[in-house]
Amino acid sequence: MLPLKGITVVSLEQAVAAPFATRQLADLGARVIKVERPTGDFARNYDTTVHGMSSHFVWLNRSKESLTLDLKQDEEKNVLEKILSEADVFIQNLAPGAVDRLGFSPELLKKKYPKLIICGISGYGSNGPYKDKKAYDLLIQCEAGLVSITGTEDTPSKAGVSVADIAAGMYAYTGILTALITRYQTGEGTIMEVSMLEALGEWMGYPLYYSDYGSAEPKRTGASHATIYPYGPFLAGDNKMVFLGIQNEREWLHFCEKVLSNLNLANDQRFNSNSLRVKNSHLLESIINEVFEKLSSDQIITRLEEAKIANARLNNMKEFTEHSQLKYRNRWREVDSPVGKIKALIPPVTFDNIKTVMNPIPGIGEHSKKILNEFGFNPENIGK
Repeated sequence: MLPLKGITVVSLEQAVAAPFATRQLADLGARVIKVERPTGDFARNYDTTVHGMSSHFVWLNRSKESLTLDLKQDEEKNVLEKILSEADVFIQNLAPGAVDRLGFSPELLKKKYPKLIICGISGYGSNGPYKDKKAYDLLIQCEAGLVSITGTEDTPSKAGVSVADIAAGMYAYTGILTALITRYQTGEGTIMEVSMLEALGEWMGYPLYYSDYGSAEPKRTGASHATIYPYGPFLAGDNKMVFLGIQNEREWLHFCEKVLSNLNLANDQRFNSNSLRVKNSHLLESIINEVFEKLSSDQIITRLEEAKIANARLNNMKEFTEHSQLKYRNRWREVDSPVGKIKALIPPVTFDNIKTVMNPIPGIGEHSKKILNEFGFNPENIGK
């Protein structure tokens, strides 16, 4: 039996954060009714790279049922009201105040349906001077300080994926699971909210403490580490990048002996502690480069493996898709969609007795007729 079988989730969702949360719930067997405007979740139109479908939408929306409603129409609000009366979870990430204006405020819903778990995801939270401010992932990365520590010394950069959305979606997901456990104990639902700023802020703990209690902000060091050296990218003689990380003095000794073939370097007074290696990184970098430029990336990685030094190749997305570890662990599946079979990674939590759901990606309103009939509405009268 799937752990969330019998749980019904109704989601007024768009873009990334809420769809990411509800897909996790769907993976564990929850029924997720995705309520879309008649034109669909706008993330459907971000791009057309997956056989005509959006890469974002394909990633976030498998195993859901799509119901299209125009919630500006009273009759269609009644449909949502009826479904919510029988649901376990309601989640939304509409613009600030939108659900209140539609008549589905958390406080009103809690009075009507005391067992309902109500989750709102927003950029900055439901109160405070920023509550009505528009929030996109890049902007939250800026406000949370992530961009200030990402990139090179000259060029601040955002993360390459929507980390603020993903952080908020994951906290919504775990918060909903917590609320379900609590309801099992108390019989009561709850109102919960997740702000993207606060979710990403939680992930900023290390640089926050480093700057608050230290004398300076962490530097932007590209793919290198601001406070550990050597830690980051080095160019091999075949012009391929190899990444490595030295975590302690034992590893530094092995690195000097087995990778650089220079045991005397281990006790060099310029480099015999991490703080000194950071201070004199420009000198140490030239020494490492002198060795690495004579070796291929495979030769360097072989030496690093023999020395038990953490390392990685710089894979592009195609190389990640073909990663030998993922193939060996059989992590790829295919899911159905309106445009045919599409490959998908199995969710990262592996259970020994649960097979996660990987059902089709829905077309716009694909399940509208079925859902409307189920809840006692005539599909012919909806959407007119």
